[in-house]
Amino acid sequence: MLEVTALGWTLTIGVIVALLALDLTLGVLRPHVVGFREAAGWSIFYIAVAIAFGVVFASVAGWGYGAEYFAGYIVEKSLSVDNLFVFVIIISTFAVPERYQQEVLTFGIIIALVLRVVFIALGATLLNLFSFMFLIFGAILIYTAVQLYRHRDEDPSVEDNGLVRAGRRFLPVTDDYVGGKMITRIDGKRMVTPLFLVLLAIGSTDILFALDSIPAVFGVTEQAYIVFVANAFALLGLRALFFLVKDLLDRLVYLSTGLAVILAFIGVKLVLHWAHKSLSASVPEVGTPVSLAVIIGILVVTTVASLIKARQDPSMKAHAGSLRSHPEQQK
Repeated sequence: MLEVTALGWTLTIGVIVALLALDLTLGVLRPHVVGFREAAGWSIFYIAVAIAFGVVFASVAGWGYGAEYFAGYIVEKSLSVDNLFVFVIIISTFAVPERYQQEVLTFGIIIALVLRVVFIALGATLLNLFSFMFLIFGAILIYTAVQLYRHRDEDPSVEDNGLVRAGRRFLPVTDDYVGGKMITRIDGKRMVTPLFLVLLAIGSTDILFALDSIPAVFGVTEQAYIVFVANAFALLGLRALFFLVKDLLDRLVYLSTGLAVILAFIGVKLVLHWAHKSLSASVPEVGTPVSLAVIIGILVVTTVASLIKARQDPSMKAHAGSLRSHPEQQK
């Protein structure tokens, strides 16, 4: 069992908060259009920070836990790319001006991080109290994988979002973005701007992604600390990654299929782990090195196959995948 001292937690949270503050400063206090060079530089920086943390963590806690961290980080990073698909859909649907997209993404990352802290604490508590939660988490991931594969050629619909519909119905909304404000006053009347609805859409979407990503990362490690840092470092680079790959996302035509396979694999791994602990020690388990190799292999095959297919058929467009059917999008 990994033991992390109060000082260790404090230092870790301090580093993450400092990086988050840096992201907030870049994205909100200095709104501007992000170019490729800037996005590439910050993406490399955040990935380097995540790798450096993993190396330091592994040298202190042992490479067994280090492997769990890197496996968790890769899982969360791959799921975050699918998250970017949905961000692109939301930002396009609401026609968010480029100079405000950084603000939207930064607040979306903050919301996602807060939600993940809540779900991590809840998930760790449930797993410690009830061993059958491994079975439930596994079943959730397998169901999600099946649905994602079934609807791999569709995108989630913003119009299905209950919070957005309620916001449009019950809140006075301005026609434009009013200098990037979320709440403003016009003719003495307090109103929300479309940016507020965008954050509602992203925040509620983050809940759905947290419901998938937390069981997924618990499938490669049972340590709450590793789950937290893997999620945090995967999310912190999301703003820069968005601007780096948003024009390339359409070429990842098999991404939803690859993620469905990864989620199914981790779901089966959780079910086997439950059976090993609760039914019989003879039931095989999947070790962390095997998990890491399988996840990396799936991602490599998915990416290479996607780029080859996109080159052969430029008319093909990638989709985020959906958990429910949206036939109107296929017309």
